This record gives sequence, structure tokens and C-alpha cells, in this order.
Amino acid sequence: MLKILIIGFLILLIAGVPIGFAMGIGSALAVVFGGDIPHIIIPQRIFVAIDSFPMMAIPLFILAGELMNTGGITRKIVVFSRSLVGHIRGGLAHVNILASMFFAGISGAAAADSSAIGSMLIPAMVEDGYDPDFSVAVTASSSTIGPIIPPSILMIIYGSMGGLSIGSLFLGGIIPGIMIGIALMLVAYVISVKKGYSKDARSSMKKIWQSFKKAIVALIMPFIILGGILSGIFTATEAGVIAVIYGFIVGIVSKEINMKNIKKIAVDSAIVTATTMFVIASAQIMGWILAIEKFPQLVVNALLTVSNNPTIIMLLILAFLFVLGFFMDGTAAIIILVPVFVPIVNNFGFDPIHFALLVVMTVLVGAITPPVGVLLFINCAIAKIPLSEGARAIWPFVLAMITVILLCAFIPQLVTLIPRLYN
Repeated sequence: MLKILIIGFLILLIAGVPIGFAMGIGSALAVVFGGDIPHIIIPQRIFVAIDSFPMMAIPLFILAGELMNTGGITRKIVVFSRSLVGHIRGGLAHVNILASMFFAGISGAAAADSSAIGSMLIPAMVEDGYDPDFSVAVTASSSTIGPIIPPSILMIIYGSMGGLSIGSLFLGGIIPGIMIGIALMLVAYVISVKKGYSKDARSSMKKIWQSFKKAIVALIMPFIILGGILSGIFTATEAGVIAVIYGFIVGIVSKEINMKNIKKIAVDSAIVTATTMFVIASAQIMGWILAIEKFPQLVVNALLTVSNNPTIIMLLILAFLFVLGFFMDGTAAIIILVPVFVPIVNNFGFDPIHFALLVVMTVLVGAITPPVGVLLFINCAIAKIPLSEGARAIWPFVLAMITVILLCAFIPQLVTLIPRLYN
């Protein structure tokens, strides 16, 4: 079964079949031709994958993000960000990154961040004299902060599958998310100085205060979500419900949401949810086959033949995930590999929260690297430039993200400090 699964999956992937179908078809071939397992196991595992209370948070946060975006929240966040950092050389690039950090506390999805911020700022940056490929690189790389700063759909998936506290995972992402934002801004500043990009006049305290008041409804949402989860008032899934209600009320009060656009919000959310859940379901089948074929044990034994040093093992895993990100969507990679990671964590004594955050951050790098990099595709489409142009400009930002990941790997306290303070 294992050989049929891997060969079938790789052939389909190389042939350009979408990742969800490649995993589903490869898994079905393994079940049908690779053993005597009843075929009913395929729909059964699909049902198991999505019949989960924590997984219900995914469509809810997707819907909340759509409501906030349509409700004018994204625009207010951009205006506030511009008042804070627009005066730095390459102002709009820094606005882009800071807005992504704020928006990360709303949607928890990189693609939602990329679409919302990119559709607004990429045209504005190009019009202001920024190179299109630089605009794409800034937007795509900063969008990866979405699933790192809480809430995070990837952390919900990892936590629900790995039996970890989602609240602790959320807390663990705060410092690394901020660090990635700062690192990306440093890269953007160096490039902006080199290319002579423009900057805004420094905003007065009055203007900053006015823009803050308009953006406050969005800025307090992460505190409501995280505070409610950590205080035990509601679970991560119930937090999704709160986020939807909050986003709907904000949109109605601001008169940005009405009967004309509520249908579009629902349809767009349903499409993104269906796509995400299909990938999750297909990956669950594949992960189950890998588990029953004892693939996790094979990986542990292979690692032990290389080294017994936990640091070396950690670096090997991160390198593997980085390469895997070139070919596989991060959501699928996490679902498939969580059963593989659990015995590795136990065998080498890694802190499970620290390890989980490193995995999430590393697979997100794959979202901005070709050939699969979905965030790169989204933003190149917005900028109307070839993927090759965006890919050439992305590497300084990739290097910045890798630097932060390595810092977090060698200094675990950057991830574990806040969760331990809370606990």
C-alpha cells in the first residue's frame, strides 16, 4: 500500500493534478490495489476528518475574515498602519507588512490576508512607483504572518490532530509572528533605500489617534478571541462563532454589509471552506494509510541512523519541510505529517508546542516559494505579472523568514515563554 500510495501521489503531483485530488486518488489506488482493506474505509476516513468540533472553527474564521474585509475593516487597518509607519523609506511596503500583522488577528488564514491586503495595496504600490515584483514579494511574504499570529487555522488543525492545547499554540505564535514582521520590514527597508522608493510625511499624533479610533473595532478582535479561549469562556470553535457575530455587527453598524453583498460573502466563504475541507479530508486518508503502514516508525529509525543529537534531528526535519513546501500545500503537509511527528516528538524529547510552531512556520515558507506557492500565485495574479517575476523578488524575504525560524529553533523560549507564563 505504501509504495502504491507514494508512487501514485508523486505521478499525479508531477502531472499537475491539484494537491487535494492527488492525495485522494493516490490514497484510493493504495486501498483498492494495495491490500485487503474494505473500500468503505475511504468515505469513512473522509467523514472522520471533517466530523470534528475543533475543525468547525475553520469555516467560522473564514467567514469572519470575509465579513471583516467586506465591512471595511481592511481599509481602516491600512489607514492606521500608514499613519504609524508610512513615513519610513518604502512607506507602503511597511504599511503592507504592518497591516498584515494586524489582519492576522482576524482571519487566521494566509490566503485571506493576501487577497484582502494585496487587492488594496499592490495597485497602490505600483501606482506610487514601486516595482510590481517587489510589491508582490512584500505582500506574499507578509501574508504568511496570518497563520502565525493568533488566531490560526493551521494551529487549529495541528492542535486538534496532535492533541495539543490550541490556546497554548496561539500564545506560542505571538513572538515569532512579530519577529517575522520586523524581519520583513528590515528587508523591505534595505531594498527601498537601494531603489529609492518613496515615503509619506510623518503623521501627527492627532491623525494617528483618529485612524486608531476607526480601526479599534478590528484591533480588539484578537484580544476578544484569545482572551475568551484562555479564560475558558469559550473554545476555539466557539471563538469562531463570536468572531462571525462580531464581524457581522461591525459590518451592519458601519453600513458596509447589506442584503446585496451578504450573498457574495456567504458564497465566497463557502468556496474557500469547501476547498480547504476537501484538502483536509484527502490528507486525512493519506495520513491514515501512512500510519497503518508504520511510516512514522520508518522515519524515526531513518533519523536515528543519521544522528542521536536532537538539534541535528530538528534541523533535518526543518530542512525536509522546507523542501516539501516547494511541492505541497502547508495544510496538507501538516495533516499528513502530524501522525509522523508525534513519535518523533516523544522519542527525542522536543517540547510539543515549540515543535508545532516550528512546523507551522516552516511549511508557510512553502506558500511563497515556486512552483506550488499559492500566495505567490494570488499576488502575481493581482499585479498581473508572470510568476517568474514574483519568484525572483521573493528570496530576500524567504531568507528573512528562515532566519527567524532558526532563531526560534535554537532559542525555544521565543516560542514557549508566553505559553509558560500563562500556564
